[in-house]
Amino acid sequence: MIQFFYSFLFAVQLFVQAPPTVGDEAPKFELTDPNGKIIKLSDLKGKMVLIDFWASWCGPCRRENPNVVEAYEKYNKLKFKTGKGFEVFSISLDKNEQAWKSAVLQDNLKWPNHALDKGGIVAQLYQVKSIPSGFLIDGNGKIVASGNELRGLGLHIALDKQLK
Repeated sequence: MIQFFYSFLFAVQLFVQAPPTVGDEAPKFELTDPNGKIIKLSDLKGKMVLIDFWASWCGPCRRENPNVVEAYEKYNKLKFKTGKGFEVFSISLDKNEQAWKSAVLQDNLKWPNHALDKGGIVAQLYQVKSIPSGFLIDGNGKIVASGNELRGLGLHIALDKQLK
């Protein structure tokens, strides 16, 4: 009964909580990678991080993936105002684990941080309403850009603004 009560309070908090915006500290989370290892956003502190919400069945997501790969290759080792390096934390909203894993390979998503948000808990935490959706986090854990401004050339522009 007490667990139900805490689950209910968590759900209510998500419902009334404002979505994270530029200047806010990025909500912390942990998920499981394809190998069953726990990966945390906090493990990437000190780097620029794109939290990328997507799914294998999402056409716009799959069309955006080459752009994210290009940004990763271009910025991964560069120095930023608040950190060194750029990482992508891909969060899939797939229900089918095999489809997700296949899409990661097919789209050549080279970075190590891939997770499946089967229950949508992290998507709810970030109040993701549609995908693809992204949040750019600086080395101090603050959101510096989000939403459509991170698609296409916008991702590169947002990253360029954070370069040292």
